[in-house]
Amino acid sequence: MPKMKGKKRKTIKRLLKYVTEGYKLQLAIVLISIVISALVGVIGTQFIKYLIDDFITPLLGSQSPNYSNLLNVIMIMAGIYLIGVICTFTYNRLMVNISQGVLNKIRTQMFNHMQKLPIRYFDSRTHGDIMSTYTNDVDTLRQMLSQSIPQVFSACVSMVAVLIAMFATNIYLTFVVLAMVVLMIFVSRYLGGNSSRFFVKQQEDIGKVNGYIEEMMEGQEVVKVFNYEEDSKARFDDLNEQLCDSMTKANMYANILMPCIMNIGNLGYVLVAVIGGILSVNGILSIGSIAAFLQYVKAFTNPLGQVSQQMNSIIMALAGAERIFELIDQEEEIDEGYVTLVNAKMENGKIVEAEERTGMWAWKHPHKDGRITYTRLRGQVEFENVQFGYEEKKRILHDITLSAKEGQKVSFVGATGAGKTTITNLINRFYDIQDGKIRYDRINIRKIKKDDLRRSLGMVLQDTSLFTGTIKDNIRYGKLNATDEEVEAAAKLSNAHTFIKHLPHGYDTMITGNGEGLSQGQRQLLSIARAALNNPPVLILDEATSSIDTRTEKIVQEGMDKLMKGRTVFVIAHRLSTIKNSDLIMVLDHGRIIERGNHEELIAQKGTYYGLYTGAIEID
Repeated sequence: MPKMKGKKRKTIKRLLKYVTEGYKLQLAIVLISIVISALVGVIGTQFIKYLIDDFITPLLGSQSPNYSNLLNVIMIMAGIYLIGVICTFTYNRLMVNISQGVLNKIRTQMFNHMQKLPIRYFDSRTHGDIMSTYTNDVDTLRQMLSQSIPQVFSACVSMVAVLIAMFATNIYLTFVVLAMVVLMIFVSRYLGGNSSRFFVKQQEDIGKVNGYIEEMMEGQEVVKVFNYEEDSKARFDDLNEQLCDSMTKANMYANILMPCIMNIGNLGYVLVAVIGGILSVNGILSIGSIAAFLQYVKAFTNPLGQVSQQMNSIIMALAGAERIFELIDQEEEIDEGYVTLVNAKMENGKIVEAEERTGMWAWKHPHKDGRITYTRLRGQVEFENVQFGYEEKKRILHDITLSAKEGQKVSFVGATGAGKTTITNLINRFYDIQDGKIRYDRINIRKIKKDDLRRSLGMVLQDTSLFTGTIKDNIRYGKLNATDEEVEAAAKLSNAHTFIKHLPHGYDTMITGNGEGLSQGQRQLLSIARAALNNPPVLILDEATSSIDTRTEKIVQEGMDKLMKGRTVFVIAHRLSTIKNSDLIMVLDHGRIIERGNHEELIAQKGTYYGLYTGAIEID
């Protein structure tokens, strides 16, 4: 059998903790039931010896056996077998409950923990690979907990009981069987070790294949537009070949393991029969003892084969468990902030905290000396010599300094990769800067709790994210406790109300698959309505109109103009016509601000912005 190395031992201990928490009584019943069920098999074999020696052998010797106790013995054995059946049913049924309960706990912990992970984690892994952890890896655990572990434990108990019975019957024949067992263990360790190694790789390859399939499904339009079908198939064939190779080798070793074990067991069976016959002829063993011992051989070697077979499932499940625990052990998003966002109102010229929603917000700032101060949320954002790189040694932004005052519209222009979206990600603290400072209403954003910071920001992205549910539910993501009237008011503000009223069920129309059946413009209007319902003082628009046609853009732009009124707005746009009225335009190039000013000022400079606006320079 394959060795359990240190990492797997830790994984097993961790799994045992999940199993024992809350299921100690059920586990105790399971263990007792397995022991009784295993002992019933040994007792049944003893019954065969008793039947042959006391009732069949006398007939062969022309003796008259006493049948008076036969019916009672048969009834007792029937009762014992019935107890065995009940115990087997009991432990199998309880293990289903335990395994499903454990998996429910693990899935819940995985999902809850996933909500606390930083964006960096999801940017560095394919969604399909993460999904494979929830499906394939969890399913291997289900099989191990509900099937493999009970069978292995039952087999071990049976082997111990049978071994004791064999020693009690004949020590010489027992050593013959043990010699065969040593050979079985050697073969099992070799084949099982190779099999488990490839089963571990199989789980990794499944994650890669699922990740690639998920990417191709999401990008089918791009695949077809650029005639990437053949290349995507070639890439899939490579990944599929790797998976096929690891699965073939894993199952090849696994499938030949059981026949090898069984044939070695059959060889031991024959040797026991021959040696037992010799002992019987010499009067050392009775025929009943030989028959019982032959049953013991089967009862001992078959469970050993089952253990070897199930070890592959256990190793594969442990590999899946390692991937699951890798997700659970990922470091949560660190939040050292202590400044919170609260409802506020004015009393006697001072800002005070309010229990109800007043439409006015303030930053609640506790100080070391015990004082608490309140700063009104206005939406002023300042960058001071900000340096940032997704990798420590590779900087993306260099010395970014800017100031967005309350109610200003600040736009970013530049080629792809210039750092425009990165700046907005830093405002949200999806990533933390390496150097410099970012202040929000003159408060260092590191001091603000991330949830409160993000609650004060609204985002409308190029790629809209809609969820399975009604139109109303999707808009309500901006404010979960919003009334129907507030939802409708937000839809009207964003110009979404008109098309929603023409849907079959209006605001109660169900949408699925990220808004299938809706145009890109309609999805974008819903995204704007969601942001409007949130009513944030700061708004981030990241290429919000770049993927829609000019006619639809006018409708969307009207909705965004209403939403932007009175707010601090950061805009990323390729269409320069949408940012002409910005208070401040930043032109970025390779992570540096090379020009800044309003439209007229930048045109007058006749620099990069002038070239972009006149078409002399194209945005990549």
